[in-house]
Amino acid sequence: MATSVPHIDIGSTEVIALADAEGPFFSPRAEAFPEATAEQWAEADRYDPGGVDAEGRWWLQFRAYAIRSDKGLTVVDAGIGPADSPAASWAPVPGALPASLAAAGIDPAEVDTVVLTHLHTDHVGWAVVTEAADPSGSGAAPDDASADGRRPYFPNAEYLLQRDEFDALDLLNPQLRETLVDPLAAADRLRLLDGDTPLRTGRVVTTPGHTPGHQSVLVADGHELVLVTGDLLVHALQLLHPELAYAQECDPEAARHSRERMLRRTSATTTFHLATPHLTEPFLSV
Repeated sequence: MATSVPHIDIGSTEVIALADAEGPFFSPRAEAFPEATAEQWAEADRYDPGGVDAEGRWWLQFRAYAIRSDKGLTVVDAGIGPADSPAASWAPVPGALPASLAAAGIDPAEVDTVVLTHLHTDHVGWAVVTEAADPSGSGAAPDDASADGRRPYFPNAEYLLQRDEFDALDLLNPQLRETLVDPLAAADRLRLLDGDTPLRTGRVVTTPGHTPGHQSVLVADGHELVLVTGDLLVHALQLLHPELAYAQECDPEAARHSRERMLRRTSATTTFHLATPHLTEPFLSV
């Protein structure tokens, strides 16, 4: 793997950050976190100065992650996607996830598991693509495609989604039924989970609140842990002040409880890393 690709090793398991894009949020950050004080904003900007641009806008990274070991290869989330993806209405498409996978030495056909943390469009963009939008040419065989040519970008992977998230699809984004869920189901690649679930390369843990069935992925080796957060926290504000609500959370109280529960895993005897899709640094030690 190229040394420029950010990664950390947890025992014999490698967690790899896969950049897809970066750009401003679609609304003022004060509206995204209406309860944050001036002091809390200043603290967050000192912690993550790259999270705000020269015009005072919230500046986001968009990342997926890969977890690689001799037991398997898991991708967590699928970025903003190609130019025709559902995130195109607000995110800086096309994303560069295919190039990041190549830089990490990952062929999409090698991936055996894709964990979708939740059904927001900036986390599912490369999960399903049309042949025209597939830069790798490595998508599923044509008979795995839906009627409009959509097919899993990771052709041999099982896609994991919490059942609570699936059940909330029409609330979250009905468009994703046609563009994501139906093509995965037609290819027999969608698996619904009911709670925490072991993986070949870690463990899915339920972290509801941001969306009804939000999930994260925990990788552990002895006293060293990596949590691939999804949108459990989306800004340094919520790392420094887990009680702060984000305007896009479906259930702010459940989201707060999930953040506090997961962040309590840090201790004097544990090395705890966060792998965050939207903060400036791909890995944080807390």
